[in-house]
Amino acid sequence: MVGNATWFEIPTNDFERAVKFYEAVFQVKMKRENIGGDMAIFPGDDNAVSGALVAPHPDYAPSATGAAIYLNAGNDLQPLLDRAAKNGGSVMVPKTALPPGMGFFAHLKDSEGNRVGLHSMN
Repeated sequence: MVGNATWFEIPTNDFERAVKFYEAVFQVKMKRENIGGDMAIFPGDDNAVSGALVAPHPDYAPSATGAAIYLNAGNDLQPLLDRAAKNGGSVMVPKTALPPGMGFFAHLKDSEGNRVGLHSMN
């Protein structure tokens, strides 16, 4: 559908630090690519929206303000918040219930200073 998200890019100040942070928090291995610059792509299936960490670039700046991206935190987002805090990030908004049947959300600040939302059903 027109207007649906298809890709996202998360800017970094220290690319290697950011890759280590996201791999630790999400317990995944990111795929390194060079697509006009170094990127580390989040794993996913062909039908899901995906994105990447982007190496430092003059057109990108990490930010805790502006648009927010929400990443799927699996069954329960709390373990991801805990891992974020242990790996150089911080919790900006703790796990918060949404209306019944909609799950939970939280915001973290990543190792680069970006605000990132998490969502889980439990």
